[in-house]
Amino acid sequence: MSGALLIGGTSSDAGKSLLVAGLCRVLHRRGLSVAPFKAQNMSNNSVVTADGGEIGRAQGMQAFACGLAPSTRFNPVLLKPGSDRRSQVVVRGVADGWITATDYHSRRAALADIVASELASLRGDFDVVVCEGAGSIAEINLRATDIANMGLAAAADIPVVVVGDIDRGGVLAHLLGSVAALPPEDQSRVAGFLINKFRGAQSILDPGLRQLHDLCGRPTLGVIPWADDMWLDAEDSLSSPIGRAIGPSIPALGSQRITVAAIRLPRLSNSTDLEALACEPGVDVRWVDDMASVAAADLAVLPGTRATVSDLAWLRARGLDAALIDRAAHGRPIVAVCGGYQMLARRIDDTVESGGGVVDGLGLLDIDIVFDETKLVREVRGHLDGAGEDAITGYEIHHGRLTRPAPHPHWIVDDDNGPEGCVVGAVWGTHWHGLLANGAVRRAVLAEVADRVGKTGFVVAPDTDVDAARMAQIDLIADLFTAHVDLAAIDGLLADGVPRSLPTVTLGLAPASAPERHVGSR
Repeated sequence: MSGALLIGGTSSDAGKSLLVAGLCRVLHRRGLSVAPFKAQNMSNNSVVTADGGEIGRAQGMQAFACGLAPSTRFNPVLLKPGSDRRSQVVVRGVADGWITATDYHSRRAALADIVASELASLRGDFDVVVCEGAGSIAEINLRATDIANMGLAAAADIPVVVVGDIDRGGVLAHLLGSVAALPPEDQSRVAGFLINKFRGAQSILDPGLRQLHDLCGRPTLGVIPWADDMWLDAEDSLSSPIGRAIGPSIPALGSQRITVAAIRLPRLSNSTDLEALACEPGVDVRWVDDMASVAAADLAVLPGTRATVSDLAWLRARGLDAALIDRAAHGRPIVAVCGGYQMLARRIDDTVESGGGVVDGLGLLDIDIVFDETKLVREVRGHLDGAGEDAITGYEIHHGRLTRPAPHPHWIVDDDNGPEGCVVGAVWGTHWHGLLANGAVRRAVLAEVADRVGKTGFVVAPDTDVDAARMAQIDLIADLFTAHVDLAAIDGLLADGVPRSLPTVTLGLAPASAPERHVGSR
């Protein structure tokens, strides 16, 4: 088999990223060489590739599903929003300036050429390339500059399957309207639908699927059920609302549990750091944005952010700075990562991200931060400072630099770059993302937290494997895909490409004249 397919959506957060991962895993299990591809992603959640580049977190997860290391080939264009109007552009893994929505069109042609080249290269090297769209396929106001949805499908001559999230309500209208809003040449590539997160009796939905087919002449290739044990977040902060629990909430090994307040910053980035904690038995992690929750938790985590200075101002406006300062004064644990770590400094000098110049940090660590025009992007390896030789790994993605050595004890020692991070009382800080995914680090932090808050009944698990937990989630998606999607139809699209003679749907929605092709789910 060889071929390519685009999984598009009726909206953002419809489930495209997870379903692409599931399909990649299904095909990989068959022994096919499979690669994921997202032409252009907009996300502050990213991972570092082996060659020192940066791609969207979802494509890193999809590569994991394919048995591959993350590569800049899988996400050649990444937009990282620093505000509602301005984003950093990452091209083939390297930061390449800033754009606003209004001046994006000036770079579109060059980016389209890069995307086309990368996709063609992948199709030459792999049996199958599974592409993920961005947002909605029916963002018709953006069609002229689109390189990720129907623009990509047209340029590469590949079929499109559209995903709708039934949990939002109105999924049949979303699917039908998405097709009807497209011009005829784009409609001709939409080969079918997937419905995601279904709960209830399929027999009640089936008449609607038949009517959907009658109106637009496209089959529903599968209805994927809601999975109560699905906790993996595929992409970005859209799936991280205030109050939401993070991770699987595993039963405790002892008589007590540890509570973690994860501060939900407006420009939150790399939230996988929190997932690692949540994979531990007896650890409950939840997104919060209020003083009471930060004060009450056993551990507060100040995560990474794409906008350190503006998110620090947000923190102060909500009184969360006072809650963190009070925690530190009373020996109640805090973990701060990357942008969160920078917020704990005495002062921050930022003429790069915010252009705000010098601002006061929270002053919990005796360090100063200066932002550099050059972004530091690298994988790192080291060991805990003074705590044995267990190898630990992580990655760094940031503009901020420490301008003088920290006078505090260091948290870790980077094998190539020396001491990293700080430990002051019950406050831990580091620029390393992924540090908490290391078992030795995570167990040491949780043991210290339990001791400081007096939870003697909490038992630290000796053998939690975060990577295995994440792969189990991907396998769960693949199992659902196998059980509920017409894989023969998917195989046909990959083998034969765009179906011929698909009817055009008009906004008048007269029934389409096409032979009965409804497949439904198995």
